[in-house]
Amino acid sequence: MKSVTGEQFDLSLETSSGGVVAATITQVAAGIRRLSVRGIDIVPPYEAGAKRPGGSGMILVPWPNRIRDGRWTLDGETQQLALTEPAKNNASHGLLRFSPYSVAARTESSLRLEAKVFPQNGYPFLLDTAVTYRLVDAGIEVTHTLTNSSDAAAPVAIGAHPFFTIGDVEPEDLVLTVNVTTHVEADERSLPIREVPVDGTAYDLRAGVRLGDLDIDDGFGGAVVRDGVSEHSLAAPDGRTVTVWGDENFAYWQVFTTELYPGQSKAVALEPMTAPADAFNSGTNLTWLPPGKTWEASWGVRAEGFGLG
Repeated sequence: MKSVTGEQFDLSLETSSGGVVAATITQVAAGIRRLSVRGIDIVPPYEAGAKRPGGSGMILVPWPNRIRDGRWTLDGETQQLALTEPAKNNASHGLLRFSPYSVAARTESSLRLEAKVFPQNGYPFLLDTAVTYRLVDAGIEVTHTLTNSSDAAAPVAIGAHPFFTIGDVEPEDLVLTVNVTTHVEADERSLPIREVPVDGTAYDLRAGVRLGDLDIDDGFGGAVVRDGVSEHSLAAPDGRTVTVWGDENFAYWQVFTTELYPGQSKAVALEPMTAPADAFNSGTNLTWLPPGKTWEASWGVRAEGFGLG
């Protein structure tokens, strides 16, 4: 089916317990449009012909979040990116958010999509990028691959903008837990001022906060890593949990709630990021990828208590 998000790629996996995990990935921005387990949505879906709500699911490369004034400095020269968030005078969410990806490999339960970032105003580098989605018994695994095809080291960061839910529960009754140790204080343009500990503040989400009591669009750092991953979750009153995990590359997470997501009284985005907003200027957690080198980073979603086996 064609739509404003391009071709729609349906994936399906029958689990070892006989349940089904199903997903739909969009050609434009390589985003998750739908993810369900045993018929229950864990990513809130939107219509195939609709505009992507709130950036839902899109891949953010070669930077997530924002760059102040779209400006940064490379070897002493000012680089000027297009201002894709004109209301706040920022360059927002990378260079592939409206780009179609091509299919590199596909099975019934997996999909690899590829797209190039070509040299352009403000970013004079050639990147070969890919994202691989693989359904597993309890959810989905996502692997990003970036290769620098330029002649010089390129600044890169990776992010994604997925929303999550447990579709048969009132969203306000879900409990959000985010295992991070710092909060990125931001100005009115959503640009970082400083990074401070969450201890003793309203931004300490490690013990869980009812979604109905949360109104937020903030960045967090210092993801707590155990056994190579950090884990964050949405939990239903009956004990079912949707866990979002990221490998050690994803030290930063953006949490965003909205009441404007179609079909949802409240929706929450839990966005894995390898670097915070404005990293091209601050250098915080920014990766400089040498020419000819490849970088991989992974995150995923795991449903627990859904009888998936």
